[in-house]
Amino acid sequence: MGAEADEQPHGAAVVADGFGLKGPRGWAFRKVSFRAGPGTLVAIEGPSGSGRTCLLLALTGRMKATEGHAEVGGVRLPRKPGAVRRISALGHVPGVSELDPAFTVAEHLRERALLQRRFDGSVRAFLRRPAERAAAARARIDEAVAAAGLDLAALPKGERTSVRDLERLEALRLSIALALIGRPRLLAVDDTDLKLSDADRAEAWALLRAVAEAGTTVLAVCSEAPEDALRITAGTGSEDQPEEPEEPAERTERTESAGSADPAEPESAAEPATDDTPEDTVPEAQAGTGTGTAGTAAAATAATATADTGTAAASTTEDDTEEGAADALAETGRA
Repeated sequence: MGAEADEQPHGAAVVADGFGLKGPRGWAFRKVSFRAGPGTLVAIEGPSGSGRTCLLLALTGRMKATEGHAEVGGVRLPRKPGAVRRISALGHVPGVSELDPAFTVAEHLRERALLQRRFDGSVRAFLRRPAERAAAARARIDEAVAAAGLDLAALPKGERTSVRDLERLEALRLSIALALIGRPRLLAVDDTDLKLSDADRAEAWALLRAVAEAGTTVLAVCSEAPEDALRITAGTGSEDQPEEPEEPAERTERTESAGSADPAEPESAAEPATDDTPEDTVPEAQAGTGTGTAGTAAAATAATATADTGTAAASTTEDDTEEGAADALAETGRA
């Protein structure tokens, strides 16, 4: 059985069929289908905001898809995300697995090796002597650093270099080395070509290509994929998002139609409604002999056909102020 296990590929095959994820604001991605064999370099291509990071996290068991299914190393998603997380590792993913700028390179490496031994180590490993455990951790660190192409001696302060002092490409190499300490079958890296020059971008893709050729399947998010990679595009499903605002739009139309039905009766009093501008009309009426105010009130009385408003109109005199005129209009129901 040991020989058969050695013949099996180390990398995990990735298969997606109608894979999609919908969030509160609509579809992050949907209808993603592809097949990638073990040791394949898969480039998730697209602009920022196209759902590419969500697809990366969903394929590694960190986000739960809502449509379709996928398989990573024979483990089905979204049914068994925990099993997928155990065989996959994240490199640089902003907001999820970021480097601590205050830590040195050596501190990051030792911490990851310690966590790896604590949570993924076997019982037999805990029974070893401390010197043997330290040697095994050091060997695993050296293996991962070499696979990531991280030259510790070339750093400004060697292993004691802080992350904040690393160049973008060196920080990417460190994040990949940390992920490879766990010897994953699937490696996922976000923003692979972000803020890299053409030369550094070529080196980054050469690194990921070497990791894939060594047997580990690689998922890499990028804005522009190399020609030799399996290109995957995460669709945003933008054509489905406008469906949500339709209901508020209908409510607005119903409100407008309902509002237009209510003022139907006052339309008959549109001509005598010139008193609705008290600053202009009312003072002119008061400047006359008083008949203007009385006439306006009389017109309002005819429009409303109520005895109370007729009495209010008859009592209107020249000494009425603008406030009194506004009160009269309020009594007629046209203020």
